[in-house]
Amino acid sequence: MENELQKTSSRFNDPLFYALRTLLFKLDPETAHNVALNSANFAPIKSLLRRRYTAQTQTIEYLGMQFNNRVGLAAGLDKNGDYIDALGAMGFGFIEIGTVTPKPQAGNTKPRMFRLKNHEAIINRMGFNNLGVDHLVAKAEKRQFKGPLGINIGKNASTDLNDAVADYLLCLERAYAVSDYITINVSSPNTQGLRDLQHGERLKELLDTMKNAQAKLSTQHGSYKPILVKIAPDMSEDELHSFCDAVLASEIDGVIAGNTTNSRDTVASSPHCSEAGGLSGKPLMSLANVALGVVGTRLAGKVALIGVGGISEGQHAADKLALGANLVQLYTGFIYHGPALVHDCIRKTT
Repeated sequence: MENELQKTSSRFNDPLFYALRTLLFKLDPETAHNVALNSANFAPIKSLLRRRYTAQTQTIEYLGMQFNNRVGLAAGLDKNGDYIDALGAMGFGFIEIGTVTPKPQAGNTKPRMFRLKNHEAIINRMGFNNLGVDHLVAKAEKRQFKGPLGINIGKNASTDLNDAVADYLLCLERAYAVSDYITINVSSPNTQGLRDLQHGERLKELLDTMKNAQAKLSTQHGSYKPILVKIAPDMSEDELHSFCDAVLASEIDGVIAGNTTNSRDTVASSPHCSEAGGLSGKPLMSLANVALGVVGTRLAGKVALIGVGGISEGQHAADKLALGANLVQLYTGFIYHGPALVHDCIRKTT
């Protein structure tokens, strides 16, 4: 298992990162996550990261924003906006923080994150653990990172699904001024009932409410901030077509395809395959690309599209562009391969 990781690691030629990963992987995943981010947040470390990993840039424009490259960090790694500048030093063209909820919440019971090293994958059932939208906004106001900042919003677990729209609306109103775009997360598998918001009248009510609020906030702040929706890769083709129809009807600005999956078909040999939660990483790529292809075909040229899921080398990012994505995001591949993966993706998508 470790030999396979070493073979894959040799592609990226970043011995410093892989030495640190060896140490971090001796810790349980959530502890390693916190140790790595807290360490990266020290000023001397941030300076080192900036010198070592600053990326070549080629400015492109989407959604009225300027991007230094097409490769972003997906939501989930920095839920509270505590590490924006440290992560921004690693070459990302844009960063998405959250998912954030109106009120702080602890998330699900630990352990709630599991490494599937032989698959370069993670299963998590974190449950939107975060310090609340006010904390995130205060952190985002102080950022030095100059690239676009997305804020991913959700509902509190204690909020009834019938009242979910109010949670999203509150987060939108609080985060609007400090964001460059807002992502509506209706696709995490780790908040009970959340994925019901991807369908039918619940979806229409949510999208219409958010667009109406966006219009008011745009006038109030003198600045238009795009709204995107993040969807699950587990939706059927018919469900994806219905979702796209709703996006077009509500004039949503963009779609992120997609989130983690409940499927375990590709990791049946793992001792963690029976753990509840969303599967991310290399085994997700095929499923995520199928969904991306459907959405990309249906929405081509009509809304912006961000492809995420399963990227573990630069060619995977290029493949997502070929399926219709304008930009891509990383998460689990970044955990396994670090900033060298960011740079490989930039080279393949420039």
